[in-house]
This record gives sequence, C-alpha cells and structure tokens, in this order.
Amino acid sequence: MKTAVIIPSRYGSSRFPGKPLALIKGKPLILRVLERVGKCKNTDFFAVATDDRRIFEAVKKFGYNAFMTPKNCKSGTDRIAFVASKFLKNYGIFINVQGDEPLIDPALIDKLSSEMKKNKKLEFITAAYPLKKDEDIKNPNIVKVVFDKVGYALYFSRFPVPYNRDSAKIKYYKHMGIYGYKKDFLTDFTKSRPSVLEKAECLEQLRALENGKKIKVVIAKKDSAGVDTPHDVLRVERMLGG
Repeated sequence: MKTAVIIPSRYGSSRFPGKPLALIKGKPLILRVLERVGKCKNTDFFAVATDDRRIFEAVKKFGYNAFMTPKNCKSGTDRIAFVASKFLKNYGIFINVQGDEPLIDPALIDKLSSEMKKNKKLEFITAAYPLKKDEDIKNPNIVKVVFDKVGYALYFSRFPVPYNRDSAKIKYYKHMGIYGYKKDFLTDFTKSRPSVLEKAECLEQLRALENGKKIKVVIAKKDSAGVDTPHDVLRVERMLGG
C-alpha cells in the first residue's frame, strides 16, 4: 500500500497572512516543510495542496510537487481528500503534515506510515508529545490528548485534561498536528457533518471520536514547533540554529 504525504497550505491565515511564503532564515516556510518531508524513507510521494496560485507557483519553482484545490475546501483534510480522489487514486495511505511545521521530524512521518501499513484495520493515526511546563498545559492553543492503555485516543481538548482534582501524578500530552488516514476513511470522513464536540473545541478529530471511530496515538521522540504568528518566526529560527 503506497503512502502519500500531503501538505495543505493556504495564504489567508487570519493571524499571519501570507504565512507559507514568510522567510525562515532566508527560505519560505513552505519550502522548509517540504525539505523535512523530503527526508522521509518510508513514504512514496509528497506534495503541497493549496488553493492559492502564489503558493503553487513557489512550490513548483523550487522543484516540488503541488496540486491546486478548490476554494470551497473548508479544511486541510478536505484538500487532501480532493487530491486523493482526483490525482492519487492508487494511493492507500495519506499523511497530513501541517504547512506551518518547519521542524517536523521525518522519522515521525515514517512511523505513522509504518503503523498504518502494518495494521490493516487502522484507519486514523496521529501523534503526541509529553508536556512538562504548566504554562503549556494551561495554554488553550496547545491541544491536549488523553489515550487508553493500548494507545487509542479517548479525548482531545484545549482544556487541561484530565482534570487533576487531588494532585495526582499525571502525565499530560500535547497533540501534534500530524495525521494519517486510510483512503476510504478519509473519503467518508470529509463527507460527514461537523459534530457537536468538534464545534465546541474547534478540533476536527473529535468528529471521528464522536462517530465511534478509533484514533491511534503514537508518542513522538522529538517535539515540533509550529509557526502561528510572525513572532513564532524568530523562535523557530533560534531552534534551527546555525
């Protein structure tokens, strides 16, 4: 079963317009992400999915693959589903790598691909990383995930879950913005309506849980840092070093 890594990318971010083309140490953000994905060893294809001609042309200029998607695609998942149905019909696994993750670990992408290839029943997979700072645990912009003893998600929330009533020794985990889907699941998921919990938390993955689907959670060995605002550019540049 072949794996395609698709990077959804849009120009009109409310907090950072033009973000994909913002320079990170002299290179556009989207190029930084493509370079990381290009180091994967267990995937077969990768490309950007965008509805903006400026992003499309920049990606092609750097020699990478890109697909134009309709303006009415409401989410990155919808863009990937469009690419899967129109351009990549012979691929069975799709990995969704966020277009604002210039430090994404290629080994993590390979891990998700491997897990999905090994387990034919696995439809949906994602990743988490331990949280240690109290400020991060309480930050609503950092999504938390709790999972069962065999690694399947119980819930995702912007709130610190679980609520630690009696000061027990609790491990909190950050949900990382990477997903893997089997093609049939991806098609069905994007045809379903947003759920109550999804609307409340603004977290798309809750739609799957609310509809009785299982989401496997793997623990990442490395953290990643996304670019949400112009301020994050300097932080990521410091992390890149050199």
